[in-house]
Amino acid sequence: MTRSNRTDDAVKDLVRQHWNDRAATFDDASQHGIHTDEQRERWLSVFREWTGDDPLRVLDVGCGTGVVSLLLAELGHDVTGVDFAPEMLERARTKAERVDRSVAFHRGDAESLAVPDDAVELLTARHLIWTLPNPGAAIDEWQRVVEPGGSILLIEGYWDHDEPWDEYEAIHDELPMYDGRPPADLREFLARNGLTEIEHEPLSDPALWGREPHYEYYVMTGTVPR
Repeated sequence: MTRSNRTDDAVKDLVRQHWNDRAATFDDASQHGIHTDEQRERWLSVFREWTGDDPLRVLDVGCGTGVVSLLLAELGHDVTGVDFAPEMLERARTKAERVDRSVAFHRGDAESLAVPDDAVELLTARHLIWTLPNPGAAIDEWQRVVEPGGSILLIEGYWDHDEPWDEYEAIHDELPMYDGRPPADLREFLARNGLTEIEHEPLSDPALWGREPHYEYYVMTGTVPR
């Protein structure tokens, strides 16, 4: 992998531009939005299984249009969503108002969060880590904001696209986890960066994605050491 002389800020500007441009139509794809009662119930079941029954303080990083944030709020958790793309956040806020969910959405950088230490019990991120120029720094930052003994829950996948597209043509070489990773690789990465008790489960049910999954999707959790 070849790194250019482009700064991390320049890389992030292109990432933000990409997701701002996609915000208006992002939820239209069956694998991104929630389109049926069956899909919604299936995702609620996944999050219920991995978060338990007790309400938690949750930070949803890279929340996008608020899909995961709103599902977690529906389960009774106290959720805050953070994203780098303001257009995504506007859609998240509109959706929260429409379904009368009390979720706070803020603009923020996943690698440098304006959140106090030990502020939440659970941090979630869906299909985010591949977009980050410094994923190891992000894991450190996420552990900072999660209280000891709390969890980081990732919805991830391995896409292995033939070619990068749009802004990613220019920056994919500067994203160490571009295209995602197989679960064994991500497990090793999380362990190397300090998480313990790492578990994962495939997310291969077509009901979750509104179609037969084209790629390898999974949920993975790790515990922040005490």
